[in-house]
Amino acid sequence: RQAILPLRGKVMNTEGMTFAKVLENKELADLVTALGCGLGKSFDLARLRYGKVIILADADSDGHHIATLLLTFLYRHLPQLIAAGKIFLAQPPLYRIDVAKETYWALDDSHRDRLLKLYGNGRSHPEITRFKGLGEMMPKVLWETTLNPRTRRLLRVEIVDQIVTDRVINELMGKDASARFRFIMDRAEEAQELDV
Repeated sequence: RQAILPLRGKVMNTEGMTFAKVLENKELADLVTALGCGLGKSFDLARLRYGKVIILADADSDGHHIATLLLTFLYRHLPQLIAAGKIFLAQPPLYRIDVAKETYWALDDSHRDRLLKLYGNGRSHPEITRFKGLGEMMPKVLWETTLNPRTRRLLRVEIVDQIVTDRVINELMGKDASARFRFIMDRAEEAQELDV
């Protein structure tokens, strides 16, 4: 019912790259082969082998970067998959919080703080575990929190405004470092917490 295509580390940034250059990258070529729907003029949604394509990466900043690189590839070279509602982001927990006999899973620091506020004010002291990555989770925990269709959390990738999305991807992933610098500086005060 599920297939997993492991990727080694970070895939290449495909912003501004041609199909030919993209397919020189083994991980991305393997991904295109696994999906089965082709690329460019040979794309055929009917040949897609899966009902959902789920990007699963660690819940930390490196994992977010890997997911961003994959989303850039899909947005630029397989946008039909996003338009058809086939692309999802898995939401693995970053924290495990044990309070008495109950276990809670937090997606990030702010979610952890909300859970502690709700459940951590009793007599027992909460025990908090921060995962370094998916590989640190026991198989049963990974299944229940991230892979099990009944209990996992997924976000469907949708494009609300094509023009804004195009501009942001170009600024953040393009070769012009000054555009990226301006984007970051313009929004620096909006940053709540940074995972450094």
